[in-house]
Order: sequence, then structure tokens, then C-alpha cells
Amino acid sequence: MAYRIIESCVNCWACEPLCPSQAIHAAEPHFIIDAAACTECNGDHAHPQCASICPVEGAILDSLGIPVNPPGSLTGIPPERMAEAMAEIQAR
Repeated sequence: MAYRIIESCVNCWACEPLCPSQAIHAAEPHFIIDAAACTECNGDHAHPQCASICPVEGAILDSLGIPVNPPGSLTGIPPERMAEAMAEIQAR
């Protein structure tokens, strides 16, 4: 099993130096995770380091395609509340 970085990645370089298995590499158009090297931080950390530092919610997926850093994980605001707040701001 390995994580995967998707196209919403902004190539900020935050995750690459934190990866204990050195599985993250710069690529175009976004970073990639070498599936053969990724350990999902098992045995090294309680939480995946790439997801814990990633500034883009939903940019890192697990092997089932589920975001490891889901929407709301950075802000603490549930996606439905965020949509309501953004609609309210835009209506001003």
C-alpha cells in the first residue's frame, strides 16, 4: 500500500524532506510518491508525515483513493460549513 499525490498538489516542497522512506520526488506537473518505497510512515510515525504537512486539503490519497488530509482537516471547518461561509462572503 502507498499514498498518491494528485494534481491539486502545488509543488510547495513541504512533504519531500519529511518523508522517512524518501519516497516523494519532484516531478511534473506535481510531486509523486514512489509506491515501492512508500511505507505510509508505518513504524516511523503515528501519522503520515506528508499529509500532516501538506497545505492542500485532499491532495494526498490512500490506496483506496480516500484523502489522507481531507477537506476541513486544515481549517477545522466542515466542507458544508465552508461552502455556506464562502457563499455568505460572496453575497456581500
